[in-house]
Amino acid sequence: MTAVLEVPVSYTGGTGGEPPSHHPVVRFLDSLSRGLDALSQTPTWSMTPAEQARVLVASRAQRTRLAELELRVLVSADRNSVGSEAGATSTAAWLADATGSTRAACFRDVRLAHALDGEFPATRRALAAGTIDVERAGVIVHAVEALTEEHDELSAETRVAAEAHLLDLAGRFDAKTLARMGKRLFEVVCPEAAEAAEGRILAREEDRARRLAYVTMHDNGDGTSEGRFRVPTLHAHLFRKALETLTSPRRLGEGRMDRRTGKTLPHSTLLGHGFLELLERHLSLDTLPAAGGSPFTVVVTVALDALRTGLGIAAVETGHRISAREVRRLACRAGIIPMVLGGASEPLDLGRERRLFSKYQRIALNHQYGGCAAANCDRPPAWTEAHHEHAWAKGGRTDLAHGIPLCPPHHHMADHPDSWDMRRLPTGGVRFTRRQ
Repeated sequence: MTAVLEVPVSYTGGTGGEPPSHHPVVRFLDSLSRGLDALSQTPTWSMTPAEQARVLVASRAQRTRLAELELRVLVSADRNSVGSEAGATSTAAWLADATGSTRAACFRDVRLAHALDGEFPATRRALAAGTIDVERAGVIVHAVEALTEEHDELSAETRVAAEAHLLDLAGRFDAKTLARMGKRLFEVVCPEAAEAAEGRILAREEDRARRLAYVTMHDNGDGTSEGRFRVPTLHAHLFRKALETLTSPRRLGEGRMDRRTGKTLPHSTLLGHGFLELLERHLSLDTLPAAGGSPFTVVVTVALDALRTGLGIAAVETGHRISAREVRRLACRAGIIPMVLGGASEPLDLGRERRLFSKYQRIALNHQYGGCAAANCDRPPAWTEAHHEHAWAKGGRTDLAHGIPLCPPHHHMADHPDSWDMRRLPTGGVRFTRRQ
């Protein structure tokens, strides 16, 4: 979020003897300041939950609109060399000194302000309307500029189409997901050549990531050691998948609690404990060099032709995308399960022959939903349990189409339809509402 510039004016006398300003922007900020002063002592506990929800959503939208106004003023201020009379070397440097913000953040805001004022008018209008935030606006600008740098032959109309596509996505996805989608813009503007082009880009990224990989460890001398690492994103996801599997709530149970305080341990501590168990119980140091495998599985979806030729891309269940060449290299490892499109697959529908979902059904469900299927839940696949949409005891089938991955709390809600209503969403997920 950009810092809001405080304008030292008032209606009654200005600042330092200066006459009061009548510019609408200055008058608006002066009025806003007085309004916030009037609310500074207003209790919020007296609001109803509905009012609190409305204010939280609306204030985010208005904060975004205010940020757009600031960026619009900032680009004009930069053209007027605001701060030059104070000896500042740039508008960003002056703003950082005047507001206490970091110079990096201010330079980033100046660049974004010029981009929105120039080649990204649609993104600026969306920001002004409050339909996207500053973070997503920055993602759109970066993604389209990166596309142009990678493919300088693209026309101005193609840039506009790419921006419009990301703006549409920005209304449905957060900044992190939007940034991942932005890397695949070429699929939209030039779909016939997109897969081969992205495969080449991913292969270059993978080569660079492998060159930059490192692990450092330091003995603190107090019975602990600490370290840092940098690895390719694929391997970071493998590591996270392993730790999340080892630290799922259902598996740990009371082990998630601090025995001294009775409180839940921090998530980072739990992951640390999972790392310890991984080293102690799931890696055999005597056979590790020869085994070359992993006790954990990660699903990689890849087209049969891409797997055969090594050209193109593949999608990891975590959302990360890798080159088909990397899949071929990993396919012989025990921890990688290729889900090959166009080839033979494991049977996924078992009907009434068994009550519990099979390993391969769970893999498919996790791949399909990416975690808990509840709309407002972010629990990872390793923490979910397969739920029958129609109860097995009442004739429901153990079929993939009728399976829903749910974390333990949402699974509990699904098992109590007298208290909770569960309905399917168009996206395939579910939403729970407490019955009145």
